Amino acid sequence: MELNLLLDGVSCNPGPWGRHCLTAAYCAEKIAGACGNMDTEKVYILGLLHDIGRKFGVRHLGHVSDGYTYMKSLGYDEVAKVCLTHSFPNHIVDEYIGKFDVSNEELTLIKKELKKMVYDEYDWLIQLSDCLADVEGILDIEERMRDVRKRYGFYPQDKWDSNLRLMHYFEKKMNRDIYLVCEKETFAPVSPLLCGQVQKDDKITVRKVESLKEVQLSIFDM
Repeated sequence: MELNLLLDGVSCNPGPWGRHCLTAAYCAEKIAGACGNMDTEKVYILGLLHDIGRKFGVRHLGHVSDGYTYMKSLGYDEVAKVCLTHSFPNHIVDEYIGKFDVSNEELTLIKKELKKMVYDEYDWLIQLSDCLADVEGILDIEERMRDVRKRYGFYPQDKWDSNLRLMHYFEKKMNRDIYLVCEKETFAPVSPLLCGQVQKDDKITVRKVESLKEVQLSIFDM
């Protein structure tokens, strides 16, 4: 069901953001498993849908409010929460990197709901996984932040430091290197969707495979 939501989202707004979500979900699942006391299925779903607001078009801060509102409308409250929290490790809306392409009503919603939220390990893990996840695989977290700073011209130091603290927090919890746990050198995002089925239309081609994690979705590359 959750992967179908992502597939539907990418069909509405085709692009590589779907593969970013697959990578974030994978990282979250691997790290949660290595921690030993977290729900791996839950974090996989949260990672898969944290950017679902991109379904509604090419938006920057707007994807946060879109995702939150959409998931709340479906009754997915925990997913709605990470749609909001994944962009704000310090609870500070002004640390968002990108265009503030939201209405006054949307911005008020983001600030109001964010203020009420108490972060837990699931929020922290999706924030970290979002930083690690590239469309082609897993990046060094500092390399990713440097790339963002280069593209947008800035990266708030407090946000930078918070992301590194999250990485160190989970490395200490796992007692393992984060990149080894996530198999940084070998992982590439694929989709576990529609095993044993073939579905074809103008935008999607899925081939029949034996393994859940071998299905390639061409739509994620559009």
